[in-house]
Amino acid sequence: MIIANNISKDFNGIQAVKDVCFQVNEGQTLVLLGTSGCGKTTTLKMLNRLIQPSSGSVHINGEDIFSLKPEILRRSIGYVSQNNGLFPHYTVAENIAIVPKLTGWDKNKISQRSHDLLKQLKLPAGEYAGKYPDELSGGQKQRVALARALAADPPVLLMDEPFGALDPITRAGVRKEFLELPELKSKTIVLVTHDVQEAFELGDQICLMDQGKIIQTGTPKDLIFRPASDFVRNFLSHQRLQLELSSLKFEDIWHRLPDAPSGLEADLNSIQSLWEGMELLSEKKQEKLLVGHADNSAVKEITIQTIQSVYLEMKRNP
Repeated sequence: MIIANNISKDFNGIQAVKDVCFQVNEGQTLVLLGTSGCGKTTTLKMLNRLIQPSSGSVHINGEDIFSLKPEILRRSIGYVSQNNGLFPHYTVAENIAIVPKLTGWDKNKISQRSHDLLKQLKLPAGEYAGKYPDELSGGQKQRVALARALAADPPVLLMDEPFGALDPITRAGVRKEFLELPELKSKTIVLVTHDVQEAFELGDQICLMDQGKIIQTGTPKDLIFRPASDFVRNFLSHQRLQLELSSLKFEDIWHRLPDAPSGLEADLNSIQSLWEGMELLSEKKQEKLLVGHADNSAVKEITIQTIQSVYLEMKRNP
């Protein structure tokens, strides 16, 4: 768990972050969303003391981060930046091994951990462990950066625009892999992005920031259906339809969906969004698809008409 209480940062008399407060529970992802210069990256870097707060407090898993030496604190927090930060003269395996070596892991344990992470990230160790960063594509470099951040199995992961340097197609693919990575299910994550769709896909909670302050904190559904101000409403207006459909999961409308015959294989999972259902219906050019409940208890049918009717109902009764 991360608790930030009234953290602020002044740079030469200019207040970049002002009394920011939030809580991230274990296993949750909190997204700091906003335009460039709103204070989101400064806020993120105060959590691992890459930037020292001017005031306020931060507790991670019950411990005051200011009671620890910065280098000790950072060994328990994974960090991924936009430019990946890989050492060009180290191989993939050597980059991943950096923090485990610092914490005293033996060679066999490090090798097995690297192998497992690369397999999860679709970079088989036999093919990629000996490569150097300049031999990798942008998406592959970012996967290695994520593996390095996860190598010592930290409970907390900080991510600063982790997909920002990737082209749109690669970005969407890596983001999808990120969501499906088992390794991340138990991590407490704070992620910075200026990409609204990315925030809605990845965040359990979103902090929308402006001029160093948090304007609204809530679930994606809260922000899109219950905006706290005109600023929030206007910030999301350009992608409103997509965001509304992205914020609604099939489990939110489960009771409204017709049952499908038993024994059929599902095309989607109930934790996926209505937007994903629309995309898949269009991609497959089918009139209906099947959605399986996350606990494997039942399968339902969806159509474009079903999604449209539920969407209109949610608009009338947010």
